[in-house]
Amino acid sequence: MNLHEYQGKQILNSFGVEIQRGIVASTPEEAVAAAKKLTEDTGTGWHVIKAQVHAGGRGKGGGVKLAKSLDDVKRIAGDIIGMNLITPQTSAEGKKVHQVLITEDVYYPGDSEPEEYYMSVLLNRTTGKNMIMYSTEGGMDIEQVAEETPHLIFHEEIDPATGFLPFQARKVAFNLGLSGMAFKQMTKFVTALVTAYEKSDSSLFEINPVLKTSDDKIIAVDAKVSIDDNALFRHKDYLEMRDKREENPVEVEAGEVGLSYVDLDGNVGCMVNGAGLAMATMDLIKQAGGEPANFLDVGGTADAERVEIAFKLILKDPSVKAILINIFGGIVRCDRVAQGIVDAYKNMGNIEVPIIVRLQGTNADIAKELIDNSGLDVQSAVEFQEAADKVQAVLA
Repeated sequence: MNLHEYQGKQILNSFGVEIQRGIVASTPEEAVAAAKKLTEDTGTGWHVIKAQVHAGGRGKGGGVKLAKSLDDVKRIAGDIIGMNLITPQTSAEGKKVHQVLITEDVYYPGDSEPEEYYMSVLLNRTTGKNMIMYSTEGGMDIEQVAEETPHLIFHEEIDPATGFLPFQARKVAFNLGLSGMAFKQMTKFVTALVTAYEKSDSSLFEINPVLKTSDDKIIAVDAKVSIDDNALFRHKDYLEMRDKREENPVEVEAGEVGLSYVDLDGNVGCMVNGAGLAMATMDLIKQAGGEPANFLDVGGTADAERVEIAFKLILKDPSVKAILINIFGGIVRCDRVAQGIVDAYKNMGNIEVPIIVRLQGTNADIAKELIDNSGLDVQSAVEFQEAADKVQAVLA
């Protein structure tokens, strides 16, 4: 589950991570009130207005701007709230901005120049260990840094047997070129960051930039946080942070009825039972010259009601030119699935896209007869390659 910046910062701060302070607002008037409150609490004269959407690169799309007066705050907030923000991480349509975060200005003058760093905590899937990835090149796309200056990216793996050790925190600060008070502040910051990541059951913490202020404080200026969905039962308060407006509406609808659905950019709809078979089916579609339009796992109870819901979800995508149903009858009998397909088809009326059904497992022969004798525009297949050939034929 992805969080907005202000929500991620709330979690970070609850574990002792220093953050750039801010107040969220939904209207220009609320933005002005937030700016006044921040001025009273922090003494900040300027404010940064940040669009709150689940996407990076907001500044490049005009979603992060500096306000030097309350008039600026009202005007900029009014411009950003309601806009469709297009960034390198959104679709061509962009994402509608419902809220902005009004933050303090932390780039104030002082004894030294502010410096920006990149830092993230995530799982290294190669080693099975959590790790910190960090760089002196803060404020830039980490992909660009990795491509152009890979030697400026550092990694520190966390052994689950020992946890994050003090010498590792010092190593991070040293590699970032820090000394004195900034060095001490960074060791404290990174230790609290790892604790926050582990205790919150997150799958990603990304802070870009981490800022060393002109008076050697270390703070999180940004926060991209993803919580592991499978751990949300332990964090009911985090679950309340979910913003469904930021999610794909079809995926939200599927989740509410207990279906695993992921929207993709393709032309062949998939309806499969089992995640492994679903992945293999998507490969099959690709080899047949098509592109999978979705990942859809209907689970082990593919009855008529569930199949009908799955059909409706798939057909919400206007780019779908064919549907491939691939079911292995292990937990559920194939003839029951076949009857469910026939009943769902009849309940929905005419389905204009071709449907190819491959059923293997218990009572697969009976299932094929049911499909073939239904009188509906549904093609049956027995083998994987046969299903692929039929997908290829209907796309031709």
